[in-house]
Amino acid sequence: MRTILITGPGGSGRTTVAAATALRAARAGTRTLLLGADRTDTLGAALGTATGTAPARVAPHLTAWRPDAVTRFHEDLVSFQDRAASLLDLLGASRLEPEELTPLPGAEELGLLRALRDAALSDAHDLLVVDLPPVPQALALLALPEELRRYLRRLLPPERQAARALRPVLGRLAGVPMPTDALYETTARWDLELAAVEAVLADRGTAVRLVAEPGPAGADAVRTAGLGLALRGLRVECLVANRVLPDTVEDPWLAGLAAQQRKALADWRESYSVHPVTHLGRDPQGADDLDGLTTPDVNTAPVPVEWPVTDRLAEDGVLVWHIPLPGAIRESLDLVRRGDELVVTAGQFRRIVTLPSALRRCTVDGAALRDGELRVRFAPDPDLWPRAR
Repeated sequence: MRTILITGPGGSGRTTVAAATALRAARAGTRTLLLGADRTDTLGAALGTATGTAPARVAPHLTAWRPDAVTRFHEDLVSFQDRAASLLDLLGASRLEPEELTPLPGAEELGLLRALRDAALSDAHDLLVVDLPPVPQALALLALPEELRRYLRRLLPPERQAARALRPVLGRLAGVPMPTDALYETTARWDLELAAVEAVLADRGTAVRLVAEPGPAGADAVRTAGLGLALRGLRVECLVANRVLPDTVEDPWLAGLAAQQRKALADWRESYSVHPVTHLGRDPQGADDLDGLTTPDVNTAPVPVEWPVTDRLAEDGVLVWHIPLPGAIRESLDLVRRGDELVVTAGQFRRIVTLPSALRRCTVDGAALRDGELRVRFAPDPDLWPRAR
């Protein structure tokens, strides 16, 4: 299964490009699922046929789906209340009735991630095209599985489950009921589901395509998105420059805009594989218009992102961890070592990453940003590093 995640600044035409990408693949005979995140049927507007909360065939080899996060949220919360009944009683909390439940912030994002996981694990399709929200929301969405798993491990660490046999004794000693096995089982299930989503995002067959209209605003959005995606370990497979004007325009105003676009395209080509999509002169709507958009073909062999560790012990006495961060600025970078984790801050983005096993026995010796790559040096800790006998 190949997965293409498509995002871009608001108003860049990302949904239209996602629909055109999926339709182009389906025209070539690839069994394709187009997954949408918008509440309104923007996918249906682009495809020229309505889409809904159940997967539906909209063209030969093409299925479209907008998951219903509200219904699934209701089901999950009711199930959680049933499993955590003793804990809720201990806290004196009253149960919520199903008709009282309204989706909390993040429910739709979790619903989309779950649908992404289910679709990626299905054998019904060969290609999954995901129309993600605009860039800021998309970056938060892609960070959600890793961050939620970390919170769960801190709040209910797996090692505490080893003391299940002691809970009845502890409960009698404390005089209060202890959390039931069902609560830990629910946590373990959530952790497993989030891990599956993480696996889809980290898979070698998953790629990100950015959609932006060439110009100053688009350039700023692409710069921000590229840095945020890089920190998540996701590479931009290509940059779709949408609504590109032809080079030969007679109107002076349009000629100035075309020149501005050409400059942005030249700048982008220094860092990205750029694929221009010509402006149709109208908002694309329906299969015929989508066929007229020259979206790029699906790359069957995407290049994964790697954060390699190089051994320079013999030369400099250090190990070097290479973290690609294109667009990062030295003044906006910050690193904090905390146990076996490294907190990396780049501009407005932050990620807590677990150190590779070899680096956990080292101390941070320094860091440098060169050519869009953060290089963190680690020196072996004499108390932890194995010595030659």
